[in-house]
Amino acid sequence: MSIVIVRQDAAIDAWKEALTSYRKDLPVYSFLEPHPKDAITMALVWKHPVGSLEAYPNLKCIASSGAGVDFIWDDPITKNEVQITRVIDPMLANDMSEFVTGLIYNHLKGFNFYRNKQKEQLWQRISSKRISDVSVGILGLGQLGLHLGNSLMKQGFKVIGWSNSEKNLEGIESFVGTKELPLFLNKSSILVCLLPLTRTTKGILNTKLLLQLPKGAYLINVARGGHLVDADLIEALDNDHLSGAALDVFHKEPLPNDHPFWKHAKIQITPHIASVSDPKSVVPQIVDNYLRLQNKQPMTNVVSVKKGY
Repeated sequence: MSIVIVRQDAAIDAWKEALTSYRKDLPVYSFLEPHPKDAITMALVWKHPVGSLEAYPNLKCIASSGAGVDFIWDDPITKNEVQITRVIDPMLANDMSEFVTGLIYNHLKGFNFYRNKQKEQLWQRISSKRISDVSVGILGLGQLGLHLGNSLMKQGFKVIGWSNSEKNLEGIESFVGTKELPLFLNKSSILVCLLPLTRTTKGILNTKLLLQLPKGAYLINVARGGHLVDADLIEALDNDHLSGAALDVFHKEPLPNDHPFWKHAKIQITPHIASVSDPKSVVPQIVDNYLRLQNKQPMTNVVSVKKGY
């Protein structure tokens, strides 16, 4: 039984080193080096080449090295009886909360506006907002959403949340299902998308949804680019229904040079940095699942194929 690392960036060596440093007897291979394909039972992946996992006839587990698994569903091997796991890491949740909180304060105090005016050498003031002036709506109350909500509450923000399943959360007014989504949106002056990307959430940030937000609302998308209909966001910004947007994720990454987001004055772009898995932080749970698999024990953080997350 062995592990193969399959990804298309420059991080393979870092992940391999982290795994072998944590457990020296662990049989770990890069998919780019010669390795015994019949011995592979776990594939540690991140945006791997579609179809590449079919080379492993004894594969039993596809382990995402991050919190997201949406890219895995594109692979035909998911139709087989292969378990899929994801990373649940407190450090990821902390990083996400800090990042989103920074974006919220940036919006409240108009820092993007002043940055643009600095480029024009214009001394111009606008009124800023206070914490008490806004209600932060978190679209998706999974681990990341809950952590963010609790963090914002401690800072004095009014926080509301929406999810598919009912949540009973102290201090957070929660909404559930499609019937309560419009009411949730209508109360969200800042909307943070933290949904998993599934067949039902793809393109959810569209004109229909955006127009249900209060006029002047602000959008933060730190989930997946596939949630957003790009043209619908630009329309909502250009007609002043939305006051702005902060985007960390995109349909295609890196964002193409000719994409209109780059030059839009109301859009702040960051290169998918809100929350990045640290190999040393998440390796223990990956190794634990590998040993569980080896010993035919139930693994942790298993993804529901039916739900898609």
